[in-house]
Amino acid sequence: MPKTHTAFRCQTCGAISPKWAGRCPGCAEWNSLVAGPPPLPEPDVLGHPDVPTSIVAVEVADHPTRPTGLAEVDRVLGGGLVPGSVTLLGGPPGIGKSTLLLQVAAALARRGATVLVVTAEESKHQVRRRAERLGALERGLVLVAELAVPRLVAHLDTVSPDVVIVDSIQAVHDPSVGSPSGSVTQVRECAARLVREAKQRHVPVVLVGHVTKEGSLAGPRVLEHLVDTVLAFEGDRHHALRMLRAVKHRFGPTDQLGLFEMTGGGLAAVDDPSSLFLADRRPGQVGSVVVPTMDGHRPLLVEVQALTSRSALASPRRSAEGVDAGRLAVVLAVLEQRVRVPTAQVDVFALAVGGVQLREPAVDLALALAVVSSQAGCPVPAELVALGEVGLGGELRQVAHTDRRLAEAARLGFRAAVVPHPVRTAPPGLALRRARTVGEAVALSGMPLP
Repeated sequence: MPKTHTAFRCQTCGAISPKWAGRCPGCAEWNSLVAGPPPLPEPDVLGHPDVPTSIVAVEVADHPTRPTGLAEVDRVLGGGLVPGSVTLLGGPPGIGKSTLLLQVAAALARRGATVLVVTAEESKHQVRRRAERLGALERGLVLVAELAVPRLVAHLDTVSPDVVIVDSIQAVHDPSVGSPSGSVTQVRECAARLVREAKQRHVPVVLVGHVTKEGSLAGPRVLEHLVDTVLAFEGDRHHALRMLRAVKHRFGPTDQLGLFEMTGGGLAAVDDPSSLFLADRRPGQVGSVVVPTMDGHRPLLVEVQALTSRSALASPRRSAEGVDAGRLAVVLAVLEQRVRVPTAQVDVFALAVGGVQLREPAVDLALALAVVSSQAGCPVPAELVALGEVGLGGELRQVAHTDRRLAEAARLGFRAAVVPHPVRTAPPGLALRRARTVGEAVALSGMPLP
């Protein structure tokens, strides 16, 4: 009998190695190579040769979109689903991916579309019960519990859907591929088959993908290159807020943010996220500062809190929840060396309220004022917001979209803003307190140095 050869494939990036190694030669991930059959020969995809064309002579084709009926989803997609496109929705388990797509399917069905939902992980009865709770019982919403890709394609011929949703891509398999379900090879080949069907039938396909504990999409990295759009559905399972953003979008920008609130009746759109974030705020609390942030094009007002306490440890604790730990370390060092605020011997706990993740430098000044407020035991004025990047010399630097941030603060009733000195204009009703350094910002906020 002929000797069978074994190839080793990376579970992260899909790279192939002739022998096992502790580290993948493609993505440098450790312990990601697994044994499997040798790769199948690539099919002949040459087709007809193309003719070199000047870019100015290329005709621009419009991409008509099909609105989903959910405004926040359409905002992120730039109007809706594009016919023939493939969208990958990723998120951690239990975050609400299936709930969101079931609501999208029902909204499309109400608009007269036929939506085929492939429930590869759940039974039809489970999906039916969820649909009853969500008010998503629509005749145009068709369910099929299927795992095999060839039979899934046959259902496309039978139903002729306008939109296809597969939940999830890790659960389906192709019997012609000699790998177990959920493996790198299966996920890649199944996704490639569905992409070809979407292009040939001119039908939008939405795939659900799981994420790993590191927060990246499970399966080969090539999966992200196969699809047209990659959506990330994020949020803290202990909070009601859910955020939808486009990581990749071939038909539009990736700087839009969709916000939802998880309720007993499903996901509800959040029209005024700043009011939601500040709903439980207690004005006049020590260590609390409101910062106008930007997520894409949407300004959000978020409360940043800091708590300091004398440490009994040789190395005091530094805890950052929702804020960047590196930025917090820089702010504490600047306060210690440039402003003479003692932070080296205290435990510092910093928190962005509401389960949001603040990673932009505009949060630096709010963090600094919150730490000083906690150390001094003096609250920051309740009607004041702060924004600005802190440099290593203690100087304050401008941040992008300051005008939109301040306009959102004025809309919610704030009356003053501590900003970097170059900022000149403010919306009506909002007074600027311009500072060149962190020390000046502390003084302008009305707090004494500890």
